[in-house]
Amino acid sequence: MGRRGKSVDPRQPYRRHAEFGGFGWPGSRPTPDLVFLLAILFGTYALQFFEATAVVPALLRLTPAVWRLGYLWQLVTYPLVGFGSPSLWILLELLVVFWFGQDVRARLGRRRFWTLLLAATAGAAGIAALVQLVVSSGLGGSPTAFPFQLMQGQRMVLAVLIAAFATLAGDATILLFFVLPIRARWCLWLGILLAFVAYLGTKDLAGFAGICGATGITALALSRRSPQRGLRVRWLEWRGRRLGRKIDRLAKRRGLRVIRRDDDRGGPTIN
Repeated sequence: MGRRGKSVDPRQPYRRHAEFGGFGWPGSRPTPDLVFLLAILFGTYALQFFEATAVVPALLRLTPAVWRLGYLWQLVTYPLVGFGSPSLWILLELLVVFWFGQDVRARLGRRRFWTLLLAATAGAAGIAALVQLVVSSGLGGSPTAFPFQLMQGQRMVLAVLIAAFATLAGDATILLFFVLPIRARWCLWLGILLAFVAYLGTKDLAGFAGICGATGITALALSRRSPQRGLRVRWLEWRGRRLGRKIDRLAKRRGLRVIRRDDDRGGPTIN
């Protein structure tokens, strides 16, 4: 991250929070698109408690209607629908979304931020839907009456943002519950552990699979050791070997010798 108004290379190591004003940039202006995200989450959360508007979040949340009725839009709309019972807990969850969201948004920029959020949540929805289909068929145990509850709305957004922060700023230190200092990279496993504990109480296997899927997709997309990078490295290595064999053939045909780094013998050479 960098100071407000200063561009930051996301490939650079994460710097100390003191240099940037603290975790979540306290005192700085929140980005408009992040404010929009928080407003949508809280607005859709509130709509569910009014009889006249409850149908709106019900149609947008991820449900088995994806394959039963063809409501495919739910695969991408569900992270924008706030979820939970009427309590102050929703405000705390949105506050944590803001904290992590400000840092991730600052490092990635608007386009990469929203691309990551869309790809991770849509991929997680596909994984969760497949798991629920297996469970519903009786191959994966008894299905829960309320599938996908662990990954609805701000819960999925928070899982993606925490995974992104842990990947981009793995060496940063954060205060867990404002008390326990831990390395940011540990949040990857901590998020999965918390989701597993929630699964024990809800038996929502599809929701737990969705959280794990979102965490894995986010970490792979932002990691330097992502599959795309690995494939590119192997492609360049293959091209290097191919060019080397071609040079050897040309040198042999013309009676020249290719210089190797560990070869200091005399004679006709070609570079």
